[in-house]
Amino acid sequence: MWLSSHFFQPVISQESAPSSASEIRFTSDNRLEFPANYRDWIFLSSGHGMTYGPSANPNGPPFFDNVFVNPSAYRHFTKSGRWPDKTIFVLEIRAAASEGSINKGGQFQRDVAAIEVEVKDLKHCADTDGWGYFAFEADHKPATKLTATESCYACHSKNGAVEHTFVQFYPTLISVAMSHNTLKTADGAK
Repeated sequence: MWLSSHFFQPVISQESAPSSASEIRFTSDNRLEFPANYRDWIFLSSGHGMTYGPSANPNGPPFFDNVFVNPSAYRHFTKSGRWPDKTIFVLEIRAAASEGSINKGGQFQRDVAAIEVEVKDLKHCADTDGWGYFAFEADHKPATKLTATESCYACHSKNGAVEHTFVQFYPTLISVAMSHNTLKTADGAK
């Protein structure tokens, strides 16, 4: 996952965020607009305790993360095993809780702790192999692309199973990538 260090502010609900469609929208100064309707997109997977670095929550229970992708990119991927230009992934990081209602032993998701977005946009992210990473603050104002020196670029480039994405963690897409011969192995080979 692509986490940055300035995230521990609660994120407001998307109902109060500006609306947008499932397309990538940039401001005139190249900042990404918040994809407010991402919860209506294709849900790829949820992980628990997969965050690392400053967002790993060392003093509390591990976070949950939920990954969503825009529907048109998902449809394209299922047909080709590749992510098209204008792909948008949203990583929604949520706090975990273990006490509530009838729960006696497991953990469940609570409030949003952070929202991060990965896009494939060959025009706006040409300097970073077409992929860009954005961290949204609590106010959901348009976000500036993280610099190419941020660790997310190196990690995604090296460890992404398909292009810069962690398809290895999306169980419904692993077989798609395998059938199109686009899934990289641990040593980077296809």
